[in-house]
Amino acid sequence: MQMKHEVVLPHDGGGFTLIETLVVVALLAVIAVMSAPSLVAWHVRDQVDARASALLSTLSYARSEAVRRGARVTVCRVDAARRCLASGQACRAGVADWSCGWAVMVDRSGTPMVLRAQAELGAVSIVGTQTNLTFTPPAGQLIGSFRSFDIAPHFPSRATQGEPWRRCIRIAAGGRPRISEGACGVAS
Repeated sequence: MQMKHEVVLPHDGGGFTLIETLVVVALLAVIAVMSAPSLVAWHVRDQVDARASALLSTLSYARSEAVRRGARVTVCRVDAARRCLASGQACRAGVADWSCGWAVMVDRSGTPMVLRAQAELGAVSIVGTQTNLTFTPPAGQLIGSFRSFDIAPHFPSRATQGEPWRRCIRIAAGGRPRISEGACGVAS
């Protein structure tokens, strides 16, 4: 004789009630709303850091190319067609800073040749000299005096104001760029 074993579970109404589910959904909504500004601010700071690193890299590259090629290498603000913009000339919607994008150019038999270009990024403002930067051989010195670039959110919000959201790139007359946190007017 075989015995059958049946397990009968009592029905206790397991699961969540509608009210419990709505409370959890409401809490998740509150958490999402409270964290959204922090995520946006983090994204803005990431863009500022990335743009500052890209400009620092470009300036270092231009200096090294001037030494390597034994020729003047110029970094200039560019328009959408990668043509150098004149000093103070706006590139789009009246923006006349370096957020337009830039290019590294070398003169090859009277014709400027683009070595490297950086596209526009309107979310980040890069305020600095409006003139082209020219690095010269044999040591990659910069023609002109000390230069600096202040990099910050283009449209700062309450969450992205202040020194933690800014970067400064300074270029010595010898051509070496360096980056620091905070605005260029602040001692670092």
